[in-house]
This record gives sequence, structure tokens and C-alpha cells, in this order.
Amino acid sequence: MIVEPFEQNGIRGVLHRPAEASGDGLVLTHGAGSDHRAPLLAAVAAAFQAAGFSVLRFDLPFRRERPKGPPHPAGAARDRAGVAEAVSLLRQLGCARVFAGGHSYGGRQTAMAAAELPDLAESLLLLSYPLHPPAKPQQLRTAFFPRLRTPALFVHGGADPFASFEEIEDALRLIPARTELLSIPSAGHDLKAIVRQPEIVTGAFRSFFAPRSGGAV
Repeated sequence: MIVEPFEQNGIRGVLHRPAEASGDGLVLTHGAGSDHRAPLLAAVAAAFQAAGFSVLRFDLPFRRERPKGPPHPAGAARDRAGVAEAVSLLRQLGCARVFAGGHSYGGRQTAMAAAELPDLAESLLLLSYPLHPPAKPQQLRTAFFPRLRTPALFVHGGADPFASFEEIEDALRLIPARTELLSIPSAGHDLKAIVRQPEIVTGAFRSFFAPRSGGAV
């Protein structure tokens, strides 16, 4: 297996190449306070690489522009365009099927990009989706959910202040595509439990996607 720096068409990050490629690819991006080097992304990428995926973990445009600080709302559309570009690059590298995912803000922008571009990805992997700001459950970030028609696996921790399991489950009913929630009871927003056992995610993803792919993932 090969892990190498990647920079092309404005996309910067790390590319994981599997020893035996399955033809499937996954793009992964980071949260508002992080970058492609986040331990969660590195662990999940390595697990999917071991399962035969080519994985590109990459920086969103706002992070390429400055090494620290949160994204500005005015740049969100540009960040979504970055997700689409990363998916396109992985297809150009020979992946027949490309899945897209991200942590927190990165997952939200990935899901919004999929709602805008229904053919963007085969399925989504959304880690710690920030359903609302902490202690502000009335400020839901679900306006686009009824337009999301890409299957999505949500991975969420029981100690995450951005949403409870119950809130996530209620929100998933707004999405017309197939969805599933992988609950990690002891985890917070950073999903440290997944960093230690990333195979939890790959196993759940295989099970989630199996009904459509016949278990080929």
C-alpha cells in the first residue's frame, strides 16, 4: 500500500493507494478547525485503503487559503466546489465508483454538494454531522435534507453537543434517500473511539452499501 502527498488542480492532501485496488474510491475532508492531517481522517482513510479503496483526504479551499481559523459563510459554495473537484480527480485516477465523506463542517459541505449534484457520489459517509450549534437546537442545518437523494451513512457520538441521537434520527426522516445512523455511545464530536477502531466504520459502510452493490464494496 502507498500513502503519498497529492496536489493537483488546486486540491491538496494525501492519496492512499491500496495494494489491490477494488475500483472504488473515497474522498474525505475535514472539519472547520482542522485539515486533511486530522487523526480521524487518517485512521478512516487507512482502514478504507486496507479494504481496497483509493482514498483522497484533502483540504477544503478555505483551509488552503489560510492554515488556521474557521471557514467564512461566504466561502461555503467554493468549499462545495472543492469537494466536487476532489471527486472528479479520483475518477480521473481510474476509480469506477467514488464515495464522498467528511467530518463535521466537511461532511455538511459534502452532503450539500451531493444535494446540488445528485450524481456526485455513489454514497456519503458523514462523520459527526453538525446538526445544530451546541446548545442551540432550534438552529437546524437541515434545509437541504429534502433535496438529498444520495444514500448516506451518518456516524455520530453520544456525547456530541452538535446533536443527540434522537435529533439525528428525527432529521434523517427528512432525507428521501436511504440513510442509516451508526451510533458510537461514548464518543464526542471528535470521534476518538473511531480513531482507535476505524474498522467500525468500514464494517458499517460495507453493510450499509451491500443492499445496492450486492456486497461488492
